[in-house]
Amino acid sequence: MLGGSLRREPTATLIQDAAMDRLVRNLLSTVPSIPMPAQQGELIPIGRGKEDALIAARKGEEEKGLVDGFSPALLDLEPAISVIAERAQSLTNATGSAIGLRWGNEVVCSARAGRTAPDLGVRLQAESGLSGECVRSGQILRCDDAEDHPNVDAESCRRLGVRSILVAPLHHFRKMLGIFEVLSSEPYAFDDLAVAHLQMLAGFMVATIARAAGLKSVLDAPRLVAPKTIS
Repeated sequence: MLGGSLRREPTATLIQDAAMDRLVRNLLSTVPSIPMPAQQGELIPIGRGKEDALIAARKGEEEKGLVDGFSPALLDLEPAISVIAERAQSLTNATGSAIGLRWGNEVVCSARAGRTAPDLGVRLQAESGLSGECVRSGQILRCDDAEDHPNVDAESCRRLGVRSILVAPLHHFRKMLGIFEVLSSEPYAFDDLAVAHLQMLAGFMVATIARAAGLKSVLDAPRLVAPKTIS
């Protein structure tokens, strides 16, 4: 929705507590153990058969010239994806969270939580504004006030009741998997700890996708950075 970057900011925010350890263990238990195609990714349109969705997605990717032919939105990521979206909302005190996964050249909302999150199946703006810059830069980005920035999609934000945005890329090495965002109806809602929490959960989301898809490489989660005001 909006431009801006946290690159070149200091790194290394360390979180140590028993509650976080329990959270990590709980999230790990939700990660799928085997690759499989999925109904969860059947979002465009809702209700399409599993085989038809896979065939259509692959055909679309071939037509668009995609090299890797990989659409995370087609994977069965439940219950992990819903658990992670809910945790993101609660840990960052957001009024909404959304996980958008790549479907060909588009990014589709595949999990959500909270009243200010976009609906499931909605195509997210992954080529412009905040989300677009997040995808291009591979950096966590933050907007403190959606009403006070020239590049914000004010109409979309007002429709959802959003004032603050924090968005992280989902990358596996150089492969773009999607985006992970938390939203708030209050301005200046997200601090350093919210950035650290989203960083951690984005890493879990990448791990979930990698494991479900059988990707054979270590994870390239977004770099943890300290937040700064974007004006």
